[in-house]
Order: sequence, then structure tokens, then C-alpha cells
Amino acid sequence: MKRIVVTGLGMINALGHSKESFDAIANGECGIDTITLCDTRELDCKIAAEVKNFDASTVMKKREQKKADRFIQLGLHAAMEAFEDAGLEDIDTTAFGVVSANCLVGIGSVEEAADIKNSSKLSHISPFLIPSYMPNMLAGQVSMKFDLRGANLSENTACAAGTHAIIEAYKTLQFSKGEGMIVVGAEAGVTPLAIGGFGAMSALCKEHNDTPKEAVRPFDKDRSGFVMGEGAGALVLETLEHAQKRGATIYAEIIGFGESADAYHISTPQPESRGAIAAMQDAFEMAGEPKIDYINAHGTSTYYNDIREAKAIDMVFGEMRPYVSSIKGQVGHTLGAAGAIEAVVSILAMQANTLPPIINYSESEDEMEKINLVKNSAIQTDVNCVLSCNFGFGGTNAAVVFKKFEA
Repeated sequence: MKRIVVTGLGMINALGHSKESFDAIANGECGIDTITLCDTRELDCKIAAEVKNFDASTVMKKREQKKADRFIQLGLHAAMEAFEDAGLEDIDTTAFGVVSANCLVGIGSVEEAADIKNSSKLSHISPFLIPSYMPNMLAGQVSMKFDLRGANLSENTACAAGTHAIIEAYKTLQFSKGEGMIVVGAEAGVTPLAIGGFGAMSALCKEHNDTPKEAVRPFDKDRSGFVMGEGAGALVLETLEHAQKRGATIYAEIIGFGESADAYHISTPQPESRGAIAAMQDAFEMAGEPKIDYINAHGTSTYYNDIREAKAIDMVFGEMRPYVSSIKGQVGHTLGAAGAIEAVVSILAMQANTLPPIINYSESEDEMEKINLVKNSAIQTDVNCVLSCNFGFGGTNAAVVFKKFEA
């Protein structure tokens, strides 16, 4: 088996426009605030973790912007940072590919087109509508940006998509002649239809419209739903041989992954956590059952997800008691981008030996006491091996293990 390593990182979220925003996440800062990107008068939830002051002209010319939904623009931003971070200017682009991840496709573009349709002006629909919102167009735009002519793939597995994209890139490098893959997960779901739809499912927090910084509290007894986030995360994966040959900086090595299905319900996790357990257990076993120091949990701040994820962590890692936290209180739930953003954060946590906290934590349930939560303040400790996991609607689960690189 080839050894697959991470050589570049990029990120944009509600707390910053680069991977340097890890510092704000680790400091427990919160990017959630009143929604400005759409009219909220008819919405119960009026808060979100928006990317602030984003200028799309930094990633594409103005005439090209109409061809790419906001999620694609955010994804390009993260991919450009990761590409530069990895120093890929002189690579053989035929040996590099892309895997993108997304959940809601370009829902903002779809809503705009629906407004045109409802005004009976179908002739005014843009010829760029379809390519502006299709999920695989993020991978397409990244490949065109850097002339990457290897595999060009897209994952759309709801909130597990970002982690699945990392796994798909790993598999592609294992079983093809490719030398590297850019993984990018992106989401831009702060729109009336997305906020209204998740709100109708009672998935969003609506009790803290006046106190947005206190809204999201993963694993806390008083959790009452998630808050929509937007942003993107990107990672450059390479075969170890290729990375060493070009003298690349290596952030981490991927040593295990797991994928599973609950086969239970469209939105609620299986009561015995069998799907989450299977994904975590498979990743742990493939990695050789190392000491896991930290788990970046899915931790949505919804009732069933958190309690059943805690149960899965306890069942798989029990006496090992790795530290556990979720960053959704800081940057919201970024859906299809979550796995990529949280993988970037997990790797940076390992690099800095600094574990980001769960913010707004106040009271535990009995089930939460069984896992070792990082509450309210970052923890400084040696971190050599981390697990990042995500779960999506439809009962889809994914987990990946990263380890500090050793030659």
C-alpha cells in the first residue's frame, strides 16, 4: 500500500479567510451573528455563521463570477490557499486530480432562477445557471484553475461529504497512477430556502436570535439545534514518494478510514449508534489501533446526533478516553464542507498540540460524562494521532485517522 500524506491546507470560514483562522477557533471565538445575506423576516432562525467581507474577484474575474455559485467561489479560495501552501507550481498536472464535496449544490443560484421563473420571465434565465450550481462544477473549476488533468470527482453525501472526499482521494491515489489530489469541500447555504427548510425540520436553533454567540453548544444538555455555516476547506494529498521527491512539507499522514450506513432513517441516527460505531471502528482498525489523542466530532448540537455520537465514541474508544470537541459553535455547521474544514482544523490542532474547545458548554447529561470533552477552553497537550468524523442525512457515516508524519 502507498503511504498518503497531506502537504497543503486551505480554509475559509466565519472567523477568517485562511488556515490562520485556526487560532480564532482554538481561542473559542464565535463567528455566528445575525444573517445579512438574505431576508429573514419569515424565518424562525435569524442567525448564521457567514463568511464576512468575501471578495469573489480574488478568485475569478468579474465576468466569470456569474458562472459560479458562491459555494464554488469559496471553494476556489480554499483550494488556492492549499495549492500555494503545498508549493505545487512545478508539478506534472496530468498526475494530479480533484475531489470536491458539497451538500446543497448552488442553492442560492437555484433560488434566484426560481424567482425569475415565478415572475414569468423564463427567457431571462442565465445560460450559466446549470453550470453555476452543479455540485461537480467545484471540482471542474479547481481543475481548470490549475490545469489538473487527473481524476475529477465529486461527493454529495450530505454532511459527510467532506470526509468522504478525503477518503475518495486516498483511494484514488492508492489504485491509480496519480501522484496527488486536491480535496475541497465548500458550502454556501445561508439562503431563505435552506434556512427555512432546515428550520421546518426543527434542526436549527431559534432560541438565540438575540444572543447568537451563545446559540450552538455541542454535547451540552441545553443544546437546541445547529446554526448554518458557510465556508470551505481544502487539503492537498500526495503519495509519500512524490512528496519526498519534491521536498514538500508534510503536515500529516492518513493511516485509516471507515465508511458505513445506518440503514435506519433519513435524518435521525440509529438508536444504538451502529453506523457511527462501524465507521469509527473500521478507521481505528485500519490505522492499526493507535492511541487516538483527539477526536474532532461531528457534534451538531442537535439532541439525537450528539447523544448517539457520544455513545459511539464511548463504545469504540472507551478506556482510551481521547479528548473530544466540536467546532460548530465557532463556525456553524458547514454541511458538505464540514468534513474538509474539520480535517484541516484537526491537522492544525495536531501540529500546534492545541485542542480547540466546545464553546458555550455549561451542563452535562450522564451520557456525555462518559467521553472526555474539551469544554470552553483549549487544551495544550501532545497530539500525535487524531480522528475526524462526520455523519449525514440518509444515514451516511465517514471517519478518517490522521497521524503526525514519521519517515
